[in-house]
Amino acid sequence: RELGAGVIEAPMIEIADAADGGAALAAAVGRIAEFRWLVLTSPNGVARTFEHLPDARKLAGVRVAAVGAGTAEALAARRIVADLVPSRFVAEGLLDELPAAPPEGGRVLLAQAAGARDVLAVGLAQRGWTVEVVEAYRSLPVAPDDATLDAIAAADAVTFTSSSTVTNLCDALRDRGVPPVVASIGPVTSATAVRRGLTVTVEATEHSIDGLLDVLVAHLAPS
Repeated sequence: RELGAGVIEAPMIEIADAADGGAALAAAVGRIAEFRWLVLTSPNGVARTFEHLPDARKLAGVRVAAVGAGTAEALAARRIVADLVPSRFVAEGLLDELPAAPPEGGRVLLAQAAGARDVLAVGLAQRGWTVEVVEAYRSLPVAPDDATLDAIAAADAVTFTSSSTVTNLCDALRDRGVPPVVASIGPVTSATAVRRGLTVTVEATEHSIDGLLDVLVAHLAPS
């Protein structure tokens, strides 16, 4: 809007409690001293985890990894500086940079959304870590009304910030079709778009909202 665009806001997911109401996450956080690393993959994961961690001093001795700048910022808002933020804001980037487990082994607490990819869990286990995966929250689909869907179909561009936004919007649009310019936040989201039959026009180099905005503006700007 600040750059003069007309924006159609269409949330495609809503964040809900974990299926167990957060019991498993609360129990794991209660044993946080057992873990060498706490790995968080989204700002929502940070928020849900810290609901059960009222005293940040309990993290003493535990290293914290954040997938993405937004996740790191959510931690910083709670006065926690992430020990590791990978240069590529995807699970594979974290696996490239997080060290292998020491010879005696070690435990990692991975708090993420229900149904998230198992790339981190599998990759960490292959690097010698004992991984405890805990559901921190659920991402549920949102069904926009017909007027919103018509407006989206008539737009010049659409932005996708996660695989679930691609899936949910494609399911909702059905035969309406997507705008001609498809902008994706990163390779995982792009892969989902391609599987749904879309052509990705631009993909953010830095897998963040700012990165997405940069590539979209550069593409749409008059030459």
